[in-house]
Amino acid sequence: MSDKGFADNQTSIETPNDIGVAEKPLSNQTTSGRVDINVLKSKLQESESKEFKKNITILSVLILALSVLGIYLSF
Repeated sequence: MSDKGFADNQTSIETPNDIGVAEKPLSNQTTSGRVDINVLKSKLQESESKEFKKNITILSVLILALSVLGIYLSF
């Protein structure tokens, strides 16, 4: 029984030399820094309409569940 322990473990791990260089996406176009307010408004309206539809759906399901429960308990 030969117990070599940690003597044979090699800890030399090679790493690439270009670790500091991060690859950037192809769409690296510089813009003028201006933002169109209409685009921002439309995005905000889209997200608010999605959230409103979700809230209406949840509310209608809760009202339906309460009405079914009320009808069930009344009999």
